[in-house]
Amino acid sequence: MLVQSPRIDLLPDGSAGPRHFKIKAADTQGRRGLVDSLLKNRYGWRGYKEVRLPTDQSVHRFTLVAVEDDNTIGTITVVMDGGDNRLSVDDAFVPEVNALRAQGRRICEFTKLAVDPTVGTKRVLATLFHVAHIVAHRIRGFDMLLIEVNPRHVRYYERMLGFRVLASERMNRSVNAPAVLLGVEFSYVMEQIGALSGQPERLATERSLYPGFMSLTEEAGVLSRMLAKQAQVQRTLDDQADSAQRVPPASDFQASDLLT
Repeated sequence: MLVQSPRIDLLPDGSAGPRHFKIKAADTQGRRGLVDSLLKNRYGWRGYKEVRLPTDQSVHRFTLVAVEDDNTIGTITVVMDGGDNRLSVDDAFVPEVNALRAQGRRICEFTKLAVDPTVGTKRVLATLFHVAHIVAHRIRGFDMLLIEVNPRHVRYYERMLGFRVLASERMNRSVNAPAVLLGVEFSYVMEQIGALSGQPERLATERSLYPGFMSLTEEAGVLSRMLAKQAQVQRTLDDQADSAQRVPPASDFQASDLLT
């Protein structure tokens, strides 16, 4: 599931002032349908095989969507390693991924990234990455992030987010396109957030996407709301513990509005 958004390197910086888009969980059928439409549009025009969200939701996957004026303008999915769950990077890069597991690394991947270039900006992309980071690292405790990118976009992710190449070009069968495996430590992401986040005016001058991330105060607010929602879901499950009708949640967080 190649992380790809055509010409992502050409997204405009966006205004340094307030912008009122929201990051929501794709936790309803209608919202997931809008995400599928965006993925189809952004991947299909380059001739890639059709990309869709899985029909079965899982605690190992969490899809985020950026919404502005009821329009879906961006999406990203967090996939977490564990149990019988396979990462999409296992398809082309299983020796490298298994080596990380053998080292005791807690790995996850970001995939199915798409941003509408007609209205999306670097700030939209940065905020999607930031909230995905909160889900994967701050809440779930994963320590390393993997992505697959088209070879043309390797330098962008190296320069703008600090990724490094873990394996050279191979064929990604899910979209029938070449892919390179990249990785970054979440400890590095945390350092960059501490140094650069919450300064969108610096996107025009810094060779980094981190100034477009939320400020530490905003991050703390999102983290607090997510943990509160997770606790609410857990209380509901505990109340149903003796019920034969107990159904596990589709994802860790059932609420929609994560960030305004």
